[in-house]
Amino acid sequence: MVITEFYTVRSDGARLVRRYSDQGYYIERDGILYDEAIDLETSPYVYTETDTKHPRADLPIEEVLSIILGGET
Repeated sequence: MVITEFYTVRSDGARLVRRYSDQGYYIERDGILYDEAIDLETSPYVYTETDTKHPRADLPIEEVLSIILGGET
């Protein structure tokens, strides 16, 4: 499922949302694949979830933590 969540507010006041797959799949819009997308809250873009996982989705949790913590787990 494609998740849409509030991301941040730009310095000009524009609200941004983040869209991504809750299962680690690429999302697609107009034939282009994305890991995630950051758009204006008012953008008309529609994303669909593909059946292709992006490589980071298959990393073991230990490796993810190591990346986040800079090699310290």
